[in-house]
Amino acid sequence: MDTASAPPADVDLPQGQVSYRVTGPPASTQPPVVFLHGLLVDGRLWGGVADRLAERGVRGYAPTLPLGSQPAPMRPDADLTPRGVARLVLDFIAALGLRDVTLVGNDTGGAIAQFVLDTDPTPIGRVVLTNCDAFDTFPPFPFTLLVRALRHPAVVSAIVPSLRSTRMRHSRLGFGPLASGPFDPELTRAWVQPLADRDIRRDAAKLARGIDPKDLLDVSTRLGEFTRLVHLLWGDGDRYFRLDLARRLAEAFPKATLQTVAGGRTFLPLDHPDRVAAAILEAA
Repeated sequence: MDTASAPPADVDLPQGQVSYRVTGPPASTQPPVVFLHGLLVDGRLWGGVADRLAERGVRGYAPTLPLGSQPAPMRPDADLTPRGVARLVLDFIAALGLRDVTLVGNDTGGAIAQFVLDTDPTPIGRVVLTNCDAFDTFPPFPFTLLVRALRHPAVVSAIVPSLRSTRMRHSRLGFGPLASGPFDPELTRAWVQPLADRDIRRDAAKLARGIDPKDLLDVSTRLGEFTRLVHLLWGDGDRYFRLDLARRLAEAFPKATLQTVAGGRTFLPLDHPDRVAAAILEAA
């Protein structure tokens, strides 16, 4: 099954309608997997990983979180701070009746996963984190500049026309440094296209204004309370989320393992879906 082309489903949550893609057999006896992506991408980041897990009989759920690339805006009163998005993830898990979840996070999605653990770890059976925010690296430089821009919808509106250029999107000022291989232009266009919508820009601004490194650093002081397995799979060629950050994050959990991917960058799920899928299967 090609997850990237599979039609998404929708679920109504208190915060608004969330689109998600589901793969794998409905009657799977293995723990369900919920994938969390980062800022300005969507659930299709996990397509290759989800397909490989589906071949092994694992049911996967890849929601598109309200991080700037969602197809529809959230309700105007929705809490879209990082902790608010963590509550949305928990509401998503509850709405689908999932238990003993393997929670998988990348980039900003890894930070959201940590907020989930700090909010209510009850439905989470284990965690797999790839290159992601941690401690006061939230976000790393130069993405601090992006977050500042997203706080101002008028600034984003002025930037949107330049994002129609594939060359710009794939440059070193765009997605370029985040992956080793070439990007699919249609995919990256889909990631930025929602920003043309005024209400999506409003949602992105709410998220950006809620991002505070001190909050994630505070969460890190309680990660030791999560006593189930945490597996970190980290690309050691990432210039933003460096290996030292992974080692420090692994030490914050009482039961954590760390593996590295030589030359891997931030978007490990795109570049190395086999390695990420294997890490998820090992954790389960």
